[in-house]
Amino acid sequence: VQLQASGGGLLQAGGSLRLSCAASDRTFSRRVMAWFRQGPGKEREFVAALRWNGGHTYYADSVKGRFTISRDNAKNTVYLQMNSLKPEDTAVYYCAAGTNTILSMFQQKEGYNYWGQGTQVTVSS
Repeated sequence: VQLQASGGGLLQAGGSLRLSCAASDRTFSRRVMAWFRQGPGKEREFVAALRWNGGHTYYADSVKGRFTISRDNAKNTVYLQMNSLKPEDTAVYYCAAGTNTILSMFQQKEGYNYWGQGTQVTVSS
């Protein structure tokens, strides 16, 4: 499976941005799709996840209410809509896919076996 992330950019605090992650494999009924991010000098951290079958979503507390993860079945694509962006949201954002990720591992990078290349998001104050 190949994941292609896009949509990053440079913007001011309070702005919005939508990231996209296109997956090459359509046979993904059991998969979980997620976004992680890695800020300068920081560990990679969980942002949001979506269970493809059923559409259930999960968020890190730091983005809850501001970010929305969603999917487009026809395009085999997952999105991350980011609103009310803050300078602390600055990071490289990675999309990930897990074929057998259990719920307890949704927020762990070890729970995912496919990763996209990352897209930079920079939020200025």
